[in-house]
Amino acid sequence: MHLRERSAFTRVHLLREDPDLGAAISPGELNWATEHCVVPAVTLPRGTWSSQEQMLSGGIGYIVLDGLLLRRVGIDGRFGGELLGEGDLLRPWQGENDASNLSPTTGWKVITRSRLAVLDERSTARLARYPALFGAITGRALDRARRLALMMAIVHHPRIEIRLHMLFWLLADRWGRVGRDGVTLPLSLSHSLLADLIAAQRPSVTGALGKLYERGLVTPADRGWLLTSGPPGEFLEIQEVEVPGAEAPESVQPPTSEELTPGASAN
Repeated sequence: MHLRERSAFTRVHLLREDPDLGAAISPGELNWATEHCVVPAVTLPRGTWSSQEQMLSGGIGYIVLDGLLLRRVGIDGRFGGELLGEGDLLRPWQGENDASNLSPTTGWKVITRSRLAVLDERSTARLARYPALFGAITGRALDRARRLALMMAIVHHPRIEIRLHMLFWLLADRWGRVGRDGVTLPLSLSHSLLADLIAAQRPSVTGALGKLYERGLVTPADRGWLLTSGPPGEFLEIQEVEVPGAEAPESVQPPTSEELTPGASAN
């Protein structure tokens, strides 16, 4: 069944719901664009999001306005997952029926009640009056690719507890809330879902969480976790970030003319 045939749509002002999209629009146009860029939105309840509900007849796709979804891909009984949320661009039907030598399986699950902006053909024609929006929307696709590359680096680590610790800090980039006791990650994710995200088995994730709890690196919080220390060094290397408080190496100064003169001595 087509998504339009099952779900009731509302109308939303896209740039009010997602103001970051309008950042590239000139200030003189922004107010008018905000009022003009009205698009359909659909609300998805928790549970499976079937492929029959995902299709659009052309257009760009969906932008997540709020909520949390999981894209799960499997090959030969092994699964990987991608967690998607506010601001992400989705085209869930794209490539699903393409021929592949590996025959992967793909499924979508709505983790928390979610709202999606529907950028179908009519909405896309409306947005086309503001070309800067298309650069911003394309950037959303590149953001997903960048995060997937980071996840590939994370799952190469041999120790499950370090994979899990790095995953928490990667998720904290988007959903973390800084507090006095650390960074709260308000995501209620099952051990099975965490296992898909870090390419592990559920019992291994349960054991890895126990190790993180014992070391005081992560503690359970209300519907989530509290990260009580900084990210592991491996994650800092992946992100190419500078460790706060780390001393920079002393720079080598060029020799003075006296030092270059044979026989020169200090007074």
